[in-house]
Amino acid sequence: MNIYEKCPVLENERFTIRLIEEKDADDLLKVYSDKNALPFFNSDNCHGSNFYCAVRKDMEDTIKYWLLEYHEYRGFVRFSIVDRKTEQAIGTIEMFRRKSDDYYDGYGLLRVDVRSDYEKADLLYEIVSLITEPFHDWFGCTDIATKAALYAVERIEALRKAGFEKSEEPLIGHVQQRAYYDYWVITNS
Repeated sequence: MNIYEKCPVLENERFTIRLIEEKDADDLLKVYSDKNALPFFNSDNCHGSNFYCAVRKDMEDTIKYWLLEYHEYRGFVRFSIVDRKTEQAIGTIEMFRRKSDDYYDGYGLLRVDVRSDYEKADLLYEIVSLITEPFHDWFGCTDIATKAALYAVERIEALRKAGFEKSEEPLIGHVQQRAYYDYWVITNS
C-alpha cells in the first residue's frame, strides 16, 4: 500500500484519524492559536516555525501547504484528529519516514499536536495506540520516534503506556546540524 496514493482512515470509539481537509480550518485554528498547547508542538527542524496561527488565513495557508506536501512532494502526511463525540478536529498528526545521517535514519517521525484540553494522558494514549501499529506498515519503518519534552508529563505517561521508551540519542536537524533532544521511540515487535 502506498499512503501517498490513498490515505486510509483509522477509528476507535473516541477518534477518527483521516487526511487533513481544508474544511478543518476553523477547528484547527482553535488548536494552533491555543497558547497553552503551543509548548507541546514539535517544531524541531521546521526552519524556525512554531506553527502558531493567529488568524484563519494563516490556518488556511498552513493546511494548503500540508496538502501540497502530501499530494505533490510526498514529504509527509498530515492527518486530522476528529473527536467523534463533537465531530470537531481537535488536532493533527504528522508522520513521515526520515532520511538522515543520524541515529534516526529510517525512523518514522511522528508529530502529534492537540488542543490543550486534549493534552491528557488517557486521550493521548487513545490516539497513539490507535496509530502506532498501522503507521509502522504504512510508512515502512520498524521504529517510530516522537518528541515529548520533560514538562510534557501527560504525554510521557501516554507514550510509556503505549510502549515508547526514552531515547538518549539526539535528532540532528538538516538545518545547521542542530541537535534536538527529548525523543521517545517504539520498535515494531
